[in-house]
Amino acid sequence: MSFQESTRPSDEEEAFYMQGRAAYLAVFRSSLTNIASKQQLCRVLQQAGRNPSHATLDKYWTPRTSKLNFDDFCEILKCEKKTEETELMRAFKKMDVNGYGFITHNELEKVLTTRGEKMTTEEVNTIFSLADINKDGKLDYAEFCRLLVSTVEQCQMAALERLEADAKLKRQNFGSQSCSPPKSSVSSASSAATQVAAAHPQPPETSDVTPRKDSRSSSRPSSARSRRSSLSNSVAMTSSIAKASKIAEPPGLQEWHHTYMKGCLFLEDDGSISSLQYQLHLPQKTNVYLTIQPLSLSHGPDKCSSWMTVDTALFVMSAGETKEDSTLVHFTESKDKEKYVWKGELNAGTYYLLPFTSGCRLKKRSKKSLSNKPVELVYRTDTGELDLTRELREALSDIFEIIDLDGNGLLSLEEYNFFELRTSGERCDKDSWAVCKENFDMRKNQLTRQGFMELNLMEATEKDGDPADLWVTLEAMGYNRMLELVEACPFQIDVHCEGSQLSIQPLTMDSGPKLLNQALQKSITARTGAKALRGQDNVFIYTYRGEHRISSLIANKTNQKVTVHVNNEQSRNCSNSRGMSVFAVEVPARTKMVCQHVLPINDKQDWTYNCVETILTCT
Repeated sequence: MSFQESTRPSDEEEAFYMQGRAAYLAVFRSSLTNIASKQQLCRVLQQAGRNPSHATLDKYWTPRTSKLNFDDFCEILKCEKKTEETELMRAFKKMDVNGYGFITHNELEKVLTTRGEKMTTEEVNTIFSLADINKDGKLDYAEFCRLLVSTVEQCQMAALERLEADAKLKRQNFGSQSCSPPKSSVSSASSAATQVAAAHPQPPETSDVTPRKDSRSSSRPSSARSRRSSLSNSVAMTSSIAKASKIAEPPGLQEWHHTYMKGCLFLEDDGSISSLQYQLHLPQKTNVYLTIQPLSLSHGPDKCSSWMTVDTALFVMSAGETKEDSTLVHFTESKDKEKYVWKGELNAGTYYLLPFTSGCRLKKRSKKSLSNKPVELVYRTDTGELDLTRELREALSDIFEIIDLDGNGLLSLEEYNFFELRTSGERCDKDSWAVCKENFDMRKNQLTRQGFMELNLMEATEKDGDPADLWVTLEAMGYNRMLELVEACPFQIDVHCEGSQLSIQPLTMDSGPKLLNQALQKSITARTGAKALRGQDNVFIYTYRGEHRISSLIANKTNQKVTVHVNNEQSRNCSNSRGMSVFAVEVPARTKMVCQHVLPINDKQDWTYNCVETILTCT
């Protein structure tokens, strides 16, 4: 049995993406431009014929949202219905209790300033002046609804016509230059309709309210596009079951010096992945056996441990006098079950250990149905005192396990601060730590598991049982509202040295992501030759084929920005880090950029990587 990442879309899907792209390009110059604010999201949704309320916008643009891309926008369009004339008429008729066919200024003001998303009197006056088409002091809402829907349709048609007529714009629909959004004639009228609908809301529909990055399709160029500047790569890979591990444990490993350190890979709101880095010091030249693997937590049989299938890797870089002087030494390539391994000799010195995952298996998931009630975090005992629920205590115990980096069963101030920085962005100073020592269970000036529970109970008690702050902590640590760990991957690094003692310590480096990207690029370009795109002698594709992962990189050696269209539709049993079978990558002049990582969907079956890269633009 084989898998294919996606199939060619139907005519209906093609029309949907064409309309979505037309709406997007009516606001932005390119569909690679990100939506950077809630106001921009509102404008582009209105351009697409939607009628977003403040609540709708807040649903997709949360306090942690920094940007949304075109594919996020398409997922939102799938969840939000178009503005329907019948729906607007129904809302207005609820205000027109006498059935006169119109409403007065006073009636409209009373509704819009007291119900739903309340407006100011000035805003109502502005809306009424726009909506009072006959200028008789009465709002003929049937005529207004027809005008609104007609205006929306005309704007959409105009955007489609501009897209179809402008061949250059169509070729550049994956570009990235942004411009000031044009003013839309939809905005004012749509704003009025939004307030009316909010004042008389309809029963909610259960839907997936989060843009999904796993299964979305992307807008794509016409199949008639010239392939003169394209490059095709096809690689057949055997299943991991058919492969024997190339690196066996060294004989007498139990006699080697050994230390380990835990950590966690976190999936951020923008889809990037972050982690602590580590510093390894070797006093002398020695043989080293290095592994990284997902960390198994003490879950019951009914608990999901989805992160155990996440791929991990560790890049070893020599620590130069400055971060820019750091160079890639080795990285874990071989795999033994969930464990990724490297064995070799390292000179005396200091090294950075940089954890990595491809993002193929640790990615944003759709939220569970709205009918699923979030897990309760706190409750009141028979005596009326607040306490933590069993489910929360289990989750906090697992969090303790994750942030106890050295595994000694206690949290040092340094370990606790890694947790604080992750969840609140602040540090606990020594004075505050002394206060903790007076109030919570500690041993050797370190917080015990029981003390960690007491600290969280105190925070819940101070909020009189309001779980909002607890949810902020849990979600920052990768938990969803069902207390499932779905957006993080705990891991453990083990280092064995044959001839000398060693030390390893965690770091938070501002340059960590840059160092990891540097190491990743070097690992790809050093292991494979470059292939130039046809017709573009200075744009190259590097394709790294590891034992268990394929990664590609685009090197743009021209003095111009290039946009490369990537098509994986003929790949089988493959999952990629982009979450799309068809997408585009913009590479600035004189720059290298990782294009994608690819893993098998099913490790037990063979898989085929088939990718076609095509130049879209060179500007």
